[in-house]
Amino acid sequence: MKFFNRRNFLISLIGGIASLGSLKWILKRKEEMKELKFILNPKHRHWVGDGFYVYPSIRPERETYYYTNPYILMDYAAPKDFPPSEHKRGVGSHPHRGFETVTFAIQGEVEHKDSSGGGGVIKVGDAQWMTAAGGIIHNEYFSKEFTKRGGTFEMVQLWINLPKKNKMDPAGYQEVKGETMPKVNEEGRVIKVVSGEYQGRKGPGRSFTPMNILDIEFNDDQEFTYHTKKGWTLTILTLTGSTEYAGKTATNGHTMVFDREEGDVSLIVKKGTRILVLNAEPIDEPMVAHGPFVMNTREEIYQAIDDYQSGRMGPFEV
Repeated sequence: MKFFNRRNFLISLIGGIASLGSLKWILKRKEEMKELKFILNPKHRHWVGDGFYVYPSIRPERETYYYTNPYILMDYAAPKDFPPSEHKRGVGSHPHRGFETVTFAIQGEVEHKDSSGGGGVIKVGDAQWMTAAGGIIHNEYFSKEFTKRGGTFEMVQLWINLPKKNKMDPAGYQEVKGETMPKVNEEGRVIKVVSGEYQGRKGPGRSFTPMNILDIEFNDDQEFTYHTKKGWTLTILTLTGSTEYAGKTATNGHTMVFDREEGDVSLIVKKGTRILVLNAEPIDEPMVAHGPFVMNTREEIYQAIDDYQSGRMGPFEV
């Protein structure tokens, strides 16, 4: 016959309360964590012009766009070696309307010229931010120096939607040099603020709607937690290394796309990993994308085509 043991009962009770508390903490923590909706892993590359050999990641026609909005398109030109040449490599003059392009030079150099008067060469660590808005003609090539010497080329280009009220604004250009991007040195990582804000540091890239674009390099194995506001989208491109979340892993060129709830993303990253964080308030307006034009209606697309073909958007060559 077993007798009541008060000491064992108290130990058991305390243990049960502790276990219940742990369970509540785990459940609460799970509620706070964002859901990983997709890992985009494009298998095939295609040429854009004769200089940009890209993996197409974000696209406006896919079911993922609700979760990447306002980022319409992302092309990743993974590292590729180009021999020295006298021939210009890149994309000749072409039009855009209704959005912005942001190009990041990871390796190599990109030279830009457009009908708004903007232009220049971005080198490793720099970015160029072109606002097509009401219409622009531009070209983009490897820089003359990089073309002559050859080397490894790596690039990311984003297309960012504009609100309806700004789609016909004047075109413009920002040259965002790497040295102007604030660097936040945290334990085991360096965070460059390209646009928006992180830990009170504001990036130089000016956007029409609120967003944070961060370029992060990790110097050791670690866990990195990033918090997003309710309704904002979060997309993370792993350039190099390994990024793990909720038991799923993204490696070179893979893109993680999360839900639009408020919450944390705690990434397990390996030493040497580099990621691009795209976090933004979406533009939930009708969108019609056709070729180089992104507008709100089909009629506006037809108008953009007519304006370009009639020369009202600018000269055919810049």
